[in-house]
Amino acid sequence: MQVSVKYFASLREVIGEANSVVDIEEGSSVSSLWQSIMDRKNIEFDNVMMAVNMEYVKSEYQLKSGDEVAFFPPVTGG
Repeated sequence: MQVSVKYFASLREVIGEANSVVDIEEGSSVSSLWQSIMDRKNIEFDNVMMAVNMEYVKSEYQLKSGDEVAFFPPVTGG
């Protein structure tokens, strides 16, 4: 199945693209998607915030075909 993925802020720079379409296995979690992206891009980036279809989700959230997934670095204020 396919999901669209968007990367924000410093993740966009680390990943090297703003968005992509990714093929994943049926029943994949958002955290397994993130792990596969890190493996493919050969990066380490822990502690990301995850949203699916514009709503923040926990890492074990199960994805469905056509979902829009967004990854954000942790936000700090000041």
